[in-house]
Amino acid sequence: MTATHTELVIRPITGRDELDLFCQIPYLLNDELADDLDSGHRRPEWLWMALRGDRLVARAAWWKMSDHTAPGVLDIFDIDDGCSGPERLDTGVRLLREAAAAVIPAGTTPPEYSRFVSADWRDHPAARRAVEDRMKAAERTGARLFVERLRLEWRPGTPIPARTGRLAFVPVSDHDELITLMTAVMDGTLDAHGRRDLTQMSPAQAAARHYQGELAQYRSPREWWQIARLPGGAPAGFVIPAHNGYNPIIAYIAVLPAYRGNGYIDELLAEGTRILAAQDVPRIRASTDLGNVPMAAAFRRAGWAQFGRQINMTWD
Repeated sequence: MTATHTELVIRPITGRDELDLFCQIPYLLNDELADDLDSGHRRPEWLWMALRGDRLVARAAWWKMSDHTAPGVLDIFDIDDGCSGPERLDTGVRLLREAAAAVIPAGTTPPEYSRFVSADWRDHPAARRAVEDRMKAAERTGARLFVERLRLEWRPGTPIPARTGRLAFVPVSDHDELITLMTAVMDGTLDAHGRRDLTQMSPAQAAARHYQGELAQYRSPREWWQIARLPGGAPAGFVIPAHNGYNPIIAYIAVLPAYRGNGYIDELLAEGTRILAAQDVPRIRASTDLGNVPMAAAFRRAGWAQFGRQINMTWD
């Protein structure tokens, strides 16, 4: 569990009493760590540090859905930006390799690495170096860039378009109905994760895995989940407003292939936003792939602001 090399010590935290040490490197998730340990999203043995004496020079941490047992994402990986020299990246690589060997079950593919970055991270040399150095270190352990995503936010006071009457919204009746619709919208999807799933399994299997792995885990009311129906009763799409334990979110939104191009996405987004806004929330968040231009445009038309981006890397 512990390795030393030129006074470098790599180990997990001993418990909550070392969170202050683990948080010596600033990152927007630091304030959530204590609650995540309490809620079962994290375990002390999944929070790893590289130390030189009392100085934290690199760190890594995994997160999971509370009902899951295995880590679901590497969402913290940092190298002290105050360090310099070639050993800086070497430290990050060593940390990742040793921590992953202890955390990830043998013979399984490591979960994705996800990093929240600023919306303009490429425009500022220091920010760009920090992001790219972490990516380079991950690449040296076998990871590759998978997708970059836009992080979007709606704030109270932003107008929500009124219903047009073109669509009637009704709650999802049960999980089978939703999975059937999720299967249908896999046709022509622009979502990178969905497209990858389709190279490994059938659309129905991909939809079921998405439902069980994410949507079924949300504890917010299922009555919020809405299907948009045309005047004849046919479903045109659906929207899944939810709360993920951190923020109210638009967890999933889609138009069925036969009805794309009619502007229904705007009405679906407005309905999902309306449902969450009625809960008197301070914000609503969502994300979409940088390459999903139509979806990004829908959020922009609805007055959502881009407040950041997300880098996702994968190990094959």
